[in-house]
Amino acid sequence: MKDKKLPAFGPGPIYVIGCLILTIFGIYLDKKGLLNFAKVENFRYIIIGLGILLIIFGIILWVLAVFKFRINYMAQNNILIKDGVYAYVRNPVYSAFLFVFTGILLLRANFLLLIFPIIFYFYMTLLLINTEEKWLYEVFGEEYLEYKKKVNRIIPWKRKNE
Repeated sequence: MKDKKLPAFGPGPIYVIGCLILTIFGIYLDKKGLLNFAKVENFRYIIIGLGILLIIFGIILWVLAVFKFRINYMAQNNILIKDGVYAYVRNPVYSAFLFVFTGILLLRANFLLLIFPIIFYFYMTLLLINTEEKWLYEVFGEEYLEYKKKVNRIIPWKRKNE
């Protein structure tokens, strides 16, 4: 199975561009005042603070996945990464963008914009199930299935069954 090669770029750019467009669209609607009825005033600064934390967390997650664990090198050499951030989430790069875009939307302090992260989540799930998860299984077989049982797809969390 390891004779197959993983692509350097999967559906990642499609996911990021789609989420970026939706984030910009949401901000545009909010700035135009079309969503004023869903603005949050009472806890505005808490929500903005949470948004900033999500952006920072997403950036750290992305840096660790891309630079510390050199995901492109590992993909080109068919190495399944299961430690570091990959011990907590199978797709840290996708997760990072989910957190960053969600954080950006939270900066607007508008509850209606929270529809977009739900869309991001399901969009990512569909892309991953139909592409990268199939590729990883084709290359790593049972090793990937065992890893998949223990580590969440999108939301970082401690390993299961350990």
